[in-house]
Order: sequence, then C-alpha cells, then structure tokens
Amino acid sequence: MDEEVKSRSRPHVRNRYLLLGDLGLILISVLGSFALRLDVAELPYYFPAIAIMVAVALLVKVPVYYAFGLYRRLWIYASVSELKLIAVAVTAASVLTSGVMLILISLGLVLPGMPRSALGIDWLLSLVLIGGSRFALRLLAEQSSGPRDGRARRVLIIGAGDAGALVVRELQKNAQLNMIPVGFLDDDPEKQKHQIHGVPVIGTLDDLPKVRLARRVDEVIIAIPSAPGRVVRRVTEMCRRQGLPFRTMPGIYELIGGKVSVSRLREVDITDLLRRQPAHMDDRPVGVALSGKRVLVTGAGGSIGRELCRQIARWGPAELVLLGHGENSIFEALLELREDYPALSIQPVIADVRDLPRIRNVFRAYRPQVVFHAAAHKHVPLMEINVEEAITNNVIGTRNVVQAATEHDVERLVLISTDKAIRPVSVMGATKRLAEMLVLDAAQRTGRAYAVVRFGNVLGSRGSVVPLFKQQIARGGPVTVTHPEMRRYFMTIPEAVYLVLQAAAMGQGGEVFLLDMGEQVRILDLAEDLIRLSGLEPGRDIEIVFTGIRPGEKLSEDLWDSDVHPRPTDHPEIFRAEEDEHVDGQHLMNIVDQLHRLAQQGEREAILRLLDEIVPGAAVRSTPPPDVTSIV
Repeated sequence: MDEEVKSRSRPHVRNRYLLLGDLGLILISVLGSFALRLDVAELPYYFPAIAIMVAVALLVKVPVYYAFGLYRRLWIYASVSELKLIAVAVTAASVLTSGVMLILISLGLVLPGMPRSALGIDWLLSLVLIGGSRFALRLLAEQSSGPRDGRARRVLIIGAGDAGALVVRELQKNAQLNMIPVGFLDDDPEKQKHQIHGVPVIGTLDDLPKVRLARRVDEVIIAIPSAPGRVVRRVTEMCRRQGLPFRTMPGIYELIGGKVSVSRLREVDITDLLRRQPAHMDDRPVGVALSGKRVLVTGAGGSIGRELCRQIARWGPAELVLLGHGENSIFEALLELREDYPALSIQPVIADVRDLPRIRNVFRAYRPQVVFHAAAHKHVPLMEINVEEAITNNVIGTRNVVQAATEHDVERLVLISTDKAIRPVSVMGATKRLAEMLVLDAAQRTGRAYAVVRFGNVLGSRGSVVPLFKQQIARGGPVTVTHPEMRRYFMTIPEAVYLVLQAAAMGQGGEVFLLDMGEQVRILDLAEDLIRLSGLEPGRDIEIVFTGIRPGEKLSEDLWDSDVHPRPTDHPEIFRAEEDEHVDGQHLMNIVDQLHRLAQQGEREAILRLLDEIVPGAAVRSTPPPDVTSIV
C-alpha cells in the first residue's frame, strides 16, 4: 500500500511522451550543431543539408534509442547505470547518423562543403539534451514526492560508507518515511568534515551523546553491514544510555544469503551483538564447486538446511533438490526460494533419510553431484530420552545417505557436524561422531571429496537457547541459566553456512574442517543482552535464576580433542583437524548394524554401553536423565 501511495505521489511521464519530446530534441540538436559551427548569415545556404541531417537523425536515432531501451525505463529512478546507458545509446545513434551523412556527402547528395564538425557537435548536444531530459524527470519526482511535515524524525547514521550512503538516499527520496538524515558518525578520520548526498560527517562514534543534543536526534541507524559485534554493542549501549531508539541494517552474511536486501532496516538483535568482522576471501572456489552442478540438501527445511539452500541458490546450480521429512518446512523453503530465484530448477522431495530404498530412488532420479547432509536430530535433552531415534536418524540416516552417494557417484559430500561430537557426554554428540566416522570411512574407501564440517551452536536455530530465552522474557521471566560460568561457542546461521560452503569447496576427501567460532560466550551474558534488547533490565524487570549444572555437563565446549592439533587452511576462519583415529571400515559397519538392531529392539542401556566403547572419549552413560526444558 505504501508503495502505491509513493507511486501516486510522483509524476510518471509515459514513454510515448518521452518519444515525442525526443523528436523535438533531435531537431534542436541538429539545428544547434549548425548554429554553433556557422555564422548566422551562412545558415540559409546550408538549409538543405540541415533538412537532410534532421531527416537522417530522426530515422536513425529514435530506433537506436528504442533498441537500447530508453523508452522502457522509469526515469524517476534513474541512476549512474542509466547515465551509462544514455551515453552508449546516444553515441551509437550519433555514429550511425554521422556514417549515413558522410555516405550522402560522398555521393554528392549533400553539399560537399557541409562542416563535418557539426556531426561531433550534434553528438555533444544530443548527450546533454537526451540525458538532461531524463534526469530532469528524476529531480522533479524527488521534489514533488511530498514535503515532510514538522514531525519528521531526525535520524543519525552510523557509518559513512556505501551502506550509509544508500540509507541516506532512501530517506531523502522517500518522503513517506518521514525521516530526515541529519548527519553521519564514522571513526575513519579521512571521512570527517566531508558530505555524502549533502549530509555531513559530523564526528566519531564517541561523539554520539553531544551530537544527539546539538542535532536534536530522534533515532539512530547503524549502517555498517560488516561491523563486528563489538561495534554494534558499543553503539547500542550508548543509544540505550541516551534513551535513543536504534535500528540496523542486516549483517553481511544475511546479505550474502539473499535473505534480505541492503535497504531493509530492522531492530538490533542478539546476532548483531555477537557477529564478527568477515574475512575478505575469494569466493571463486565456491562458485566452481556449485555453479552448474546438481546439488542435494538433506534436512533442507531446518534452520541450517534452509540457509544452505539460500546461499547455494545464489551460485546458480543446475538443479537444487530440497530433501526433508517435514512437508510444511520443505513447502515454506520451496516458496521462498522460488520467489527469490524464479529461474532456478528446484525439486522438493519429502523423504526420511532412514528409508534406504527411498533415498536410493531419490539419488537415482536426480543424480546429485554435490550433497550437503544436514538432516539430524540435534536437541540434546530430547535425544537422551529418545536414544533409539538418535541412532536411527543420526547414524543409520547418515549411513544411508553416504551409501546412496557412493553408489551414484556423488562427487562431493559434506556432513554438517557439531562440537558436541568431541569427547561426547550426550547421545546426540556420540551419534554425530559416529556419523563423522561413516563419512570419513567413505572418503578413504572411494577417494572422493567427502568431508566433515564441525562447528558449535548457531544463534536462533530451532530448539536453541535464544528462542527459549525470548519466550521466558515475553512471559515476564524468570530466565533460567544452569550456571553463571556456563560458556558456549555461538555463530550466526548465515555466517556458519557461508563458512561451510567455503570449507566444502576446499575439501579433497577425508578432512574434518573446524570453523573458528571466536571466543566462547557466557550464557549469562547472552541472557542479559537479550533482556536489554527487549527494553528491560536484568535483575530489575526480569529475574535470572540459576538452575544448577547437571552431572556430566561441561562448563565449556571443545572443537577438537586435546591431542589433535588443527592446521590452518587458506581461509583464516577455517581449520583442519588432524584426526589420529583410524577405524576399520568393516568393523565400523558391524558396530552400526549392531546399534541398529539394538535400536529396533529398544535396548537403551546396551546402546549407551556400545557408544561409550566405540566413540573416542565418550562418557554417555555418566549423563543422568535430563530436564528436557533446561538450558544446555
């Protein structure tokens, strides 16, 4: 509705009127070129040549302008790209016109003495007149978009880069937003005292309190998509102390995933406070691994799987197969991807990875070249209660996918794993470690690029701590935390998936890639941040209750065993683990078969005992029955 109002408030000039206007401008350009070149007294003598050139220009230029699309544009949105288009179109039209005139002169059909320089002057005049007429429409549109009333909010932009410039242009040309940019703050000394679109850079981030008073700022917009979390936290803390509302642009990894556009503003959330500054890397290996390939993603309806599909889609695969067990989540992912990538071949497949005949049929039908295996049960407390499901889904499901991949010559397979697979004290962690061993065994047997990518918790995924904290805050508290020193690695979903694709492109076969998760975050700090982002104060408005650490639970997590020394890769945020374990493939398959039989028979204790025996460093039996709703 807002777009309709905005559209009606701007003066649209139909392209048929532009065409009529261009006819007049072509006439003026030709007459002007002769008038500038000759004395006034000479003009009557050259009138026949002028008439011929006008006719030639009309017959040549209008079709050329049409061919270049000058009558298929909304010129009220004209930008630098349209300026380039005008220059190319006018130049092409003038070259053709000049060519025709020179041929006519050589044939004696035009006065031989006609000044050739008039052809060049005509090109310059056409460029000015045709370009000027288009950009005049944009200026008129911006001036007539409606005056802002006296209640317009005065906005301060944090970040005087490309993103900040984009925000300012949007605020300036869209009066319906009723927001006036009053200045930029940026720590770059070279940007100080400069202007962007007429808006000055008036200080650094530390100047926010005094700028707020001097400029009567009503709201702050953080326009630095690549800013690390510490910068966002610094700004939000200052805004909170000043009582200023604040919003932000999406982070760079959200933009990479195509989930949002750069012009969309939103409230600051916990992912902004914890994000890291992205490394500047060459994306071409990812393009080589994915572009033009048939790609299959298992668990495509989950939080990680769906983000994988988003980021894979932007690389233009030949086909993208969304495989999942939940029909609703797959349907939602399909709708989103088809809207964003209408030309991409997307195939939704409802299937359970535990059903080997079905998985084989899927691989036979779609012949994937690249597979990302993200389907898994991941909720730690639930898997402690449902041990059999953890075995059949995480272990048997992975074996089925790997078996189908080897049978159908899949070139590249990537298993999404977890840091909980290291010295696991949970059933979920132990089953994921077995899944890793199955993939690594297949890599050794086939020599193909089958690899594992292991990382910690992702913010906002289903069943994670953040949604539960938000629910507790919405209910008025209390927020429950197991221990004040409980720490976990956290990463945003788009960032984790971006690094997964980078690691996948590096894989040659048999690697375990570890993502640099940064520093571990105290769960208590996370809870306090979420409370403050909700406009409340911890301890005053929302109480935090410590429920006590459970026996067998670790205060912090590991991404690799203590005797494993990770090696750096070409990407500064991805490491490779040097795994010392070498499991005999046949022995591993026998163990998996045994686990499958025990799961079918409901032998929970036997499964736990076998997991502790086969999985390196496992202590699954030491973990008591969990509280399903507690925070891990």
